[in-house]
Amino acid sequence: MWSVIKSVLAALIGVQSDFQRQQDFSSGKPTTFILVAIVVTLIFVLLLIAVANMAAR
Repeated sequence: MWSVIKSVLAALIGVQSDFQRQQDFSSGKPTTFILVAIVVTLIFVLLLIAVANMAAR
């Protein structure tokens, strides 16, 4: 699971290597990557909302 999270985070910021991307597509289930990406995106958005609320006070 850690490798999926690491791959999603690397892809999110655009630094994933071509070799790693090919390895991800050949070895993992797409639904796992999609679910992890959704969770990571939600956490990121909630973090941005929290920072904006703290800055607005």
